[in-house]
Amino acid sequence: MGDLLRDGLTWLERQRSAHMTSPVTYRRAGQAEAAVGATFGRTEFEITDDEGGAIRTHVVDFLILADELPLEPEAGDVIVADGRKHEVMDLGGDGCWRWSDPYRQTYRIHTKDIGADV
Repeated sequence: MGDLLRDGLTWLERQRSAHMTSPVTYRRAGQAEAAVGATFGRTEFEITDDEGGAIRTHVVDFLILADELPLEPEAGDVIVADGRKHEVMDLGGDGCWRWSDPYRQTYRIHTKDIGADV
């Protein structure tokens, strides 16, 4: 018998990608860009300022199937979605992305909105 949990989560990720994504363009400076499907997400986090005060904020995340993205995300890359540019950014020393699922099928890429795509 196969791994029922893995098979079920793989099916769910494929369904998300097929029915719950929007087209985006993934860009890395000096390299070709890739058109992929992404699901919009959000990650909330807290940072401490110089005086010790806590600041709660959030970043825009993009969930993209790893096998659809031809390269591993790096800080400074840009995702263009709905006419807006989102720069891939390190999230408080935890890196600019993490796996969104236990079987490492989907990147959860952390970004900040940097303005209109002109």
